[in-house]
Amino acid sequence: MYKKIKNPFTSMRGYNCFACCPTNEQGLQMEFYEEGDYVCAKWKPKTQFQGYPNILHGGIQSTLLDEIAAWAVYIKARTSGVTSRMNVKYHKPVLMSNESLHLRAKITDVRRQFATIKAELISDNGEVASEAEIIYYLFAEEVAKKEYFYPEYSEFFD
Repeated sequence: MYKKIKNPFTSMRGYNCFACCPTNEQGLQMEFYEEGDYVCAKWKPKTQFQGYPNILHGGIQSTLLDEIAAWAVYIKARTSGVTSRMNVKYHKPVLMSNESLHLRAKITDVRRQFATIKAELISDNGEVASEAEIIYYLFAEEVAKKEYFYPEYSEFFD
């Protein structure tokens, strides 16, 4: 089941996230949807994010993986938090000629205030090009709302 996720942060004054702000012209402008246990995104590489000729920069790949994990926390854990640890594995070069990269993230474990998330970046040929195991420190929902701008869960959906 595919379910579009709205970005409720767009109405916040000063919001300009490099990864997900739709109006940040220098940013990644990611958009998200929910599919079963996963939070997913489709994203097309832009030339300014190139590293080696015709290859998507590894740091951009890491940012994409980290951001999809953050949105998995928003939607699946229903809170916010911060990246505590991230281990990225690069399996194959990501060509700039990809028409659409697919990203997905799934929370695989939650212990106390820590969530383990598996995130994947998949080339348009269906191969996992890079993946990450991300440990996220979760804020208590009240803290996330009061101090870190986490909106009501219903604001993520129409």
